[in-house]
Amino acid sequence: MYKPRRNFIKKAGTMAAGALFAPTIIPASALGKNGFVAPSDRINLGFIGAGNQAGNDVRGFIDDPRVQITAICDVNEESDGYWDGKVAGRKFIMNMVDEHYKEKHGKTYKSSKGFTDFRELLDTKSIDAVEVVTPDHWHAIPVMMAAKKGKDIYCQKPLTLTVEEGRDMSNAVKKYGVIFQTGSQQRSDKNFRRVCELVRNGRIGDLRNVLCGLPGGTPDFGKTGHLHEPQPVPKGFDYDMWLGPAPEAPYSPARTHVNYRWLLDYSGGMVTDWGGHHPDIAQWGMGTDGTGPVKIQNARAKWSDHPLWDTATEFYFECVYANGVVLTVSNEARHGVTFIGSEGEAWANRGNYEVTPEKIDETEIQSQETNLYKSDNHYRNFIDCVLSREEAIAPCEVGHRSITISHLGNIAMMLNQDLEWDPEKEKFTNSFAANQLLHRRMREPWGSLYRELKV
Repeated sequence: MYKPRRNFIKKAGTMAAGALFAPTIIPASALGKNGFVAPSDRINLGFIGAGNQAGNDVRGFIDDPRVQITAICDVNEESDGYWDGKVAGRKFIMNMVDEHYKEKHGKTYKSSKGFTDFRELLDTKSIDAVEVVTPDHWHAIPVMMAAKKGKDIYCQKPLTLTVEEGRDMSNAVKKYGVIFQTGSQQRSDKNFRRVCELVRNGRIGDLRNVLCGLPGGTPDFGKTGHLHEPQPVPKGFDYDMWLGPAPEAPYSPARTHVNYRWLLDYSGGMVTDWGGHHPDIAQWGMGTDGTGPVKIQNARAKWSDHPLWDTATEFYFECVYANGVVLTVSNEARHGVTFIGSEGEAWANRGNYEVTPEKIDETEIQSQETNLYKSDNHYRNFIDCVLSREEAIAPCEVGHRSITISHLGNIAMMLNQDLEWDPEKEKFTNSFAANQLLHRRMREPWGSLYRELKV
């Protein structure tokens, strides 16, 4: 059973006779008067990664009175080359956190601590939970190590670089009993929830097809795409640590920070970037969170012609499920998620949804029907669950199963062949070559550490 680490967690659940654990969500208002939470009862949160998404996620957590951001880790002290060429890095995010708390709490605030090695942050016993917001190739090891140390985890999407990493991460989270939230925040959006409930309760009839429209291309988010030739490593940037388990490669600005997304050594292009969003909603609406397709077919792609980048700029593949439903992922489809049934269609995107015929949307979901997990704030849901020990809306197994769709699609497009998939064994049944792409060899010493962390 999970062992509570702090007083606020001990207060969150009560033991009942004949029951292992009876969790109860404690609202913030119950933790102190007038919204005040004593420092001893706050969740000490550390960030592993201080780049592109870290600033957004810091803002998502920092105003929650139940949370204190106490540690920031990143291999880069500070530089430009992030979103729209803007500045980020360890020093930048630390200053953001410190200035916010000083303004809010005055001179009594104790500054956040900076780290360049995530292992030192994870060794800090006072840290209760971490967010892993690094490039994709640096998700598995910190997550598995954090789980082993009993720290709850919020990990950004796309959850993994490979299918094998997802399985190992989910196994570790399960073994050590920590709370986990995947940063697939569309599950905390009312529009997606509404459409998925309509589909799950048969309002559009028998589900036949699902279309996921993702963006294409390899946008130069960091404004460094032209800087692809090898250069000296900038001062304050531990580039060897940035590479970590990825293959050794010369430094260039186009390879790192936000534009890492367009190299298969570190990510999977738009297929996995947005694959952590719309295919995740497709799985939710289909009710296939714990499984996956049985076949990947008709895959085709156009690959980047950039001197360094090598991910797909145009893509199309179909995922066939055991019940005959076909999920299509493409940059050609309408952006968002479209569910097509025998009696109607339902489409959802950020900020809006549509149902045809319109009368379908006039129906209410009754209490005896399928009512999906309700969360209106992804960050607060994570903190709620850290307190209650209940499962978050996007747990590790769900995040793993969802991003597996994108990994399977990338593999089918790379090999240009139809693939048979066993979602229970998580292996291809008709291709040795495809099975070799379910994992990546890790550079030492990280490969040995990864194997030690497997459970």
